Amino acid sequence: MKFTLAATCLASTALIAVDAFAPTSFTAHTATSAATSTYSTAASNTPLHMMDPTQITTEATNLLSTLDTTNLLSFSDQGQNLAGIFFQASLLPYLLFLYFLSFKGNRVPELGNFGFQFLLLFVISTIPSGIITKGTYGISLADCDWLHGGAEALLTITNILIVLGFRQAMSTPKEDIAKTWPVKLAAVGGAAAFFGALATGPGLGFEAHSAFLLGLGNLPQNFVESLPWVVHSEPVNALSIPTWAIHFSSVFEWLFAMNLVWQFSENTGNEKWKGLTWGMLPLHASGIAACTYHFFYNPSSLQFLVTSQAGLTLLGNITCAIAAYRIAISNGWTLSELNPLPASKTDPKGIIVENTAAMPLELVEQKDSDVAVAAKLAALTFGTAYAVKYGELALDFPFEQNGAAAVAILAGIPAITAFQYYNRGKNEGGEGFALPSFGKGEDGEGLSMADVKKYGVSGTVAYVLTELAFWAVAFPVASTALYQSSGHWPDVINDATDRATVLGFIFAGANVARLLVPLRLGAALALAPWVDENIINREKAEESA
Repeated sequence: MKFTLAATCLASTALIAVDAFAPTSFTAHTATSAATSTYSTAASNTPLHMMDPTQITTEATNLLSTLDTTNLLSFSDQGQNLAGIFFQASLLPYLLFLYFLSFKGNRVPELGNFGFQFLLLFVISTIPSGIITKGTYGISLADCDWLHGGAEALLTITNILIVLGFRQAMSTPKEDIAKTWPVKLAAVGGAAAFFGALATGPGLGFEAHSAFLLGLGNLPQNFVESLPWVVHSEPVNALSIPTWAIHFSSVFEWLFAMNLVWQFSENTGNEKWKGLTWGMLPLHASGIAACTYHFFYNPSSLQFLVTSQAGLTLLGNITCAIAAYRIAISNGWTLSELNPLPASKTDPKGIIVENTAAMPLELVEQKDSDVAVAAKLAALTFGTAYAVKYGELALDFPFEQNGAAAVAILAGIPAITAFQYYNRGKNEGGEGFALPSFGKGEDGEGLSMADVKKYGVSGTVAYVLTELAFWAVAFPVASTALYQSSGHWPDVINDATDRATVLGFIFAGANVARLLVPLRLGAALALAPWVDENIINREKAEESA
């Protein structure tokens, strides 16, 4: 009897969970399925304590069978799928990043350090925002423009604080930098205003698709439809101009921050800061994943973008934590820093850290004033927002939920950024970034195809085998990635969307593999002797034996 009661409670709880977290269409589908299920008269009218235990079990099983668990996997804000796990796991490495970054010897600008810490408010804000959008409106946060834009604004504030902090520290003597508390107070005030809107917004009449900042800057619908290039109508969950502007502002400011962190290595004389720029790259890609998802109007069929965003956030927090650790180590951090008791004032290590922290930064004159930079950023932000919001109405693929196009955008833009910093590091020398190398090639710089060709036919065959090995594993890996992100295995024969998504994953993997040329050449060289002995010259070896 206890088991049957537990099964009934489980079924009821499952329905409540579905109603709270699933989109409207899925909730309606579940309710319809439940309503049309065949229940006996006794089951519907008989009190629970008088029902036959076997009958309760049967009814509970029927009720559970109406739930489409595949659709449940499509929403990242439940915290139970892969994206939710990634987002939750990303908090710890970010806290480690903040700890190592705040080490006194690093000489991190006060306002910039506060900006990185302020990001935690953005993370916290997404929790009540997600609860309100699901509980009040029955949609995801990405589809609720006024809450979506408000939460994203906290991320923009974070990036502004980082940029202002590093920019001032790099160009202004420490004693001349204005007090930072007014800026901090304004940032906290902005966060408080948003949390106030969370509490009062639904009561003030804000609806599910009310525009952020009342849609300030949106073009009239009649005017948009009259534009000569417009061939599609925007769906109801399309981002408003203010929300698009907030997103692009965050992306551009983060790129600006990456550049300032790179330059900070010159101000401090510590090349390890360039490593932090590389550590920030996955977080840039995470922002691109979010924008790409919104570009396609947040379809559940492209849920892998949300999973990618979460995975890149976790990866970026880990790489930033590693970079901050390397910076702290280079500036004198040791395990003794974990001791909560104050260190002796005569401790040699403590004296070194204090001296490092007191060293002035090497100042660099900024080419543009703060006002000029702000004006350029605003023009770039709003120009891009208008171009994307109304320009994509001339295209078909944003409305076709094209997985291959989504992967191309997600992989292409961060790849361009990475290539720029790769060339920059190569030209400047120092820390920078270099692809792994397996010994020296003929030119003394690294491996090349010339080294593979020295093995003749055996080398060529070995290289072909390494390439075939990639394609042999590419499809299973891509299929598994799709399963993890959407909850179903791809049907590449009958489903064009699945086929495009799998090909998109493979295309992205091929581009990543293309960057690892030394690794591929090294694998071919390692395989060449075996190929020569067991394939090319096998008959000769058998004859000699």
